[in-house]
Amino acid sequence: MGAYAELHCHTNFSFLDGASHPEELVAEAVRLGLAALAVTDHDGFYGAVRFALAAREHALPTVFGTELRLSEGGERAERVSSQERRAGRRQADGYPSRRASATGDLGGDVVPGRRAVRELLVAEKRHVRTLFVARDRDQSELLEEIVELAGHAGVSTRFVESARIARESRIESHQGVVALAAPVPAVSLGALCGNHAAFLVAVDGVTDPQNLGAILRTAEVAGATGAIVPRHRSALLTPAAVKTAAGAVEHLPIALVAGMPGALEQAARAGVWSVGLDGEGPTPIHELPVADAPVVLVLGAEGRGLSRLARERCGVLARIPMHGHLASLNVSAAAAVACFELARRRHQ
Repeated sequence: MGAYAELHCHTNFSFLDGASHPEELVAEAVRLGLAALAVTDHDGFYGAVRFALAAREHALPTVFGTELRLSEGGERAERVSSQERRAGRRQADGYPSRRASATGDLGGDVVPGRRAVRELLVAEKRHVRTLFVARDRDQSELLEEIVELAGHAGVSTRFVESARIARESRIESHQGVVALAAPVPAVSLGALCGNHAAFLVAVDGVTDPQNLGAILRTAEVAGATGAIVPRHRSALLTPAAVKTAAGAVEHLPIALVAGMPGALEQAARAGVWSVGLDGEGPTPIHELPVADAPVVLVLGAEGRGLSRLARERCGVLARIPMHGHLASLNVSAAAAVACFELARRRHQ
């Protein structure tokens, strides 16, 4: 089940270890590797809403402990009916339920950002329910193309105020457009590993949605054949991740796995080499002996890197040589360096 935290939310947060903002506590929960937050309100809804919104940015599931949930748009909390409670719908709006996670729901049903929406419509792989476009949008050929694509596809297009776009997209940098679509379907790990030219990218505990999105975009552009994302202690396809991925989720197959160590074992049995990117790795990334073999590049969490069990299951540990004063790169920047080095070697 994983670690679990219960945070009692008041409008006054001063008693919570001196923290004045729920964002600080959520960041600490992510750092500790907690699987979920249970939020209870004692002095009203205000604290519960702030915790849930902060947790959403880190893809940390939030369960309301006193019959609460976020309303549509996420601007307030509301009571959950007894019928809904019996149906198990006490998760914060925008997160997959436990049942959905168990059946492989990656998320991705909210698609903000111009490039992300364009690729959604061009790929034609998912049903698109509604397209929202800001009335006060700037003049943009890309936005006009999006509206035209939606019209050809028969997608309902609504021109609304920017505030409505912000509510629907749940992020600030929505670029004046958001689409509501079917979730991104997960593929099986076996299917990814069965490709004789497998070039996979796995994220081990990457909790920042924007880092996940940037990694997926890099992997797709570098020619990766798939990605592997763990169901727990990892960001999933939140609106922020989808927007940052800029359409990569429409083209890059993604497997959702129970745990990274088990996934790497399965990959090894299928003949796929696991290459862990580690600052202390003995092999420079440009000297990787298995670069042209079926391979999965494993990227560790922000800050602490690869988990012990994932590191132990990697056949090769590789490093990116550093030549400056700083000791490391952001995980998405490291992914770019490693992915394109592998791509260069594989296309020689």
